[in-house]
Amino acid sequence: MDTVDTVDTVEAVVEAVAEVRDPWLPDRLLRTERDALIPLLRRTPQAAYGLRTACPGWTARDVLAHCAAALVRIVEGRLEEGVFLPAANAADVAERLDWPVPRIVDELERGLTEAGPAIAAGDGRLDAVALGEWIHAGDVREAFGEPGAYAGDSLPLALPLLRTASRKRETPRLVADIGGHGGPLVLGNEVAGRAAARFRGDAATLIRLYSGRPLVATRYELAGAAEGELLIYR
Repeated sequence: MDTVDTVDTVEAVVEAVAEVRDPWLPDRLLRTERDALIPLLRRTPQAAYGLRTACPGWTARDVLAHCAAALVRIVEGRLEEGVFLPAANAADVAERLDWPVPRIVDELERGLTEAGPAIAAGDGRLDAVALGEWIHAGDVREAFGEPGAYAGDSLPLALPLLRTASRKRETPRLVADIGGHGGPLVLGNEVAGRAAARFRGDAATLIRLYSGRPLVATRYELAGAAEGELLIYR
């Protein structure tokens, strides 16, 4: 079977299963990330929390405060209109400015533990929150100079959520050869009259590309699409 046939087969399978939701996938991602991230946070010196992240204007502490607040809102059912828009996110961070870091970490641990069942009980619209939390954990790891930003043991759980998010955000079809993850990953939606774009590189770089994170010092090939077309966060 040649490359074209392989890609066509993969795309056919994706189309067939795209609407089948695994409601517990976000829970598995959040709990796996909890087990990796929380010990790191508890042993990190306080000074590191003031380091800047890839999120404009936000330190590592701010990112974690946002993550904790978002998850606890889901746990407690406080999901009023506009809850995850930038203004609401900024208000959540401001509300926690006087909190000691251990309190933020405690709240984050609670959210990572308890939000999954609430997300699973919903209609799928909150599934992307789990992906966002995982990406933000990568932001913090990168700020701390830790290895494995946007990768690690949670990556196989994050990639299916990236596929779903890319489709919901109506990014163009892209076939990603990221190696070692079960064959090509097909993202986005088919566009009439347009061939699927192609990506070759590692999975962490693919995550950076779709989430708008810095691509400095990465190495990848992208053909058939512009970087800006692939963003799932605008």
